[in-house]
Amino acid sequence: MTSASLNPASGPARRTVVAAAGAAGLAVALTACGGSGDDSSDTQNGTGGSTGEASASSGGTGGGDAAAGAALTTTSDIPEGGGKVFGDKKVVVTQPTAGDFKAFSAVCTHQGCAVKSVQEGVIHCPCHNSNFSITDGSVKSGPATKALPSVPIKVSGDSITLA
Repeated sequence: MTSASLNPASGPARRTVVAAAGAAGLAVALTACGGSGDDSSDTQNGTGGSTGEASASSGGTGGGDAAAGAALTTTSDIPEGGGKVFGDKKVVVTQPTAGDFKAFSAVCTHQGCAVKSVQEGVIHCPCHNSNFSITDGSVKSGPATKALPSVPIKVSGDSITLA
């Protein structure tokens, strides 16, 4: 009578399988914190914008990947008391009060997720529920601890462009 071989079948080692599963889990977790990759714009919380003469009131140092001189939108597309996210430009434009337009980086300062909406006077990041002021980009609720950087814009007539 012959005995069967005591050597295990050839294949990946247990450590290799466990390491691969851990790496896959890490990749999923990091993807969840990185935004959806959807570059579409979201507009929320508005009854329409002011079509009157507007002044550029945003300044400071910018964040995001927006290119200077790039046309963003028109003043009538930004609701008073609300705003609009331009995911492809990584910019959010707000109108806290009639004719007062601001722009901020659309990249959350917590873990780099893309903010997705403007509702009830705040810019909202869906990844971990950080909220930022539409007036100055300051943190309204965390876990973010730093304000959204302002992005310079130019308002000329009814056109809003990156400065």
